[in-house]
Amino acid sequence: MTTVVSGTGVGPLLRGWRERRRLSQLELALRAGSSARHISFVETGRSRPSEDMVLRLAEHLDVPVRERNSLLLAAGYAPRYAETPLGDPAMEALRQGMEQLLNGYEPYPALVVDGTYAVLAANRGIAMLLDGLPEHLLAPPLNAMRITLHPEGLAPRIRNLRQWRAHLLAQMERQLALARSDALRAVYDEVAAYPLPETGDDTHADTGDEEAGQEAPFPYFALPLRIEHEGRVLSFVSSISTFNTPMDVTVAELAIETLLPADPATVKYLQSLTP
Repeated sequence: MTTVVSGTGVGPLLRGWRERRRLSQLELALRAGSSARHISFVETGRSRPSEDMVLRLAEHLDVPVRERNSLLLAAGYAPRYAETPLGDPAMEALRQGMEQLLNGYEPYPALVVDGTYAVLAANRGIAMLLDGLPEHLLAPPLNAMRITLHPEGLAPRIRNLRQWRAHLLAQMERQLALARSDALRAVYDEVAAYPLPETGDDTHADTGDEEAGQEAPFPYFALPLRIEHEGRVLSFVSSISTFNTPMDVTVAELAIETLLPADPATVKYLQSLTP
């Protein structure tokens, strides 16, 4: 279930999205090819917007696809966007494409998550990083945030945990500001409450060598995930891809995360694992 703003009817919902985007009625009207007067009438319930107007306003307010259906329902129209399970035969081409992408990215880690960070697919690079984690964390449903930040998960292995944790929590907070998903809020509340383990405490967070205080051999071009693996410290930067102009709720909430090696040593080690 997703809650956007308080109030019933499409008017209060649209006003909530407009205020969240910090737009005036006039600015929204200009973008949508309407008038401030009409926008005001829609928000106060004095005018019922057409289906096309609801979709046009949602587009200019960058409303997530799931919430566009909620706006249409509130205005008295049928939902426009289906929510097709990923396992449905209609999604076969999408599944095959994502599988090829993940496999083609090996030996580097890559995974697919949904809007609550449930892991839907992953490659062998991810399996390598998860090796040795307790069974209860690897049992379905697998959640990327839980695995990363849990004190029994990857957290003790992450050398710059405080930095990486802050980055992940801020990322989730931005998502919650866009669409206040109850399910995502529950995941956020859970992982934000995890205590920081005694290891992974940023002792070497800003160094590129094993010994604290040594100068890094090169500057990182983005905040790296620095994680221990079999006595080595591997460094990655994260890239997240989504689908352009999705027409299905499931597809709209998919994200493909790839971990790009951030230093030559990580590249060399991962490539050495390739048969």
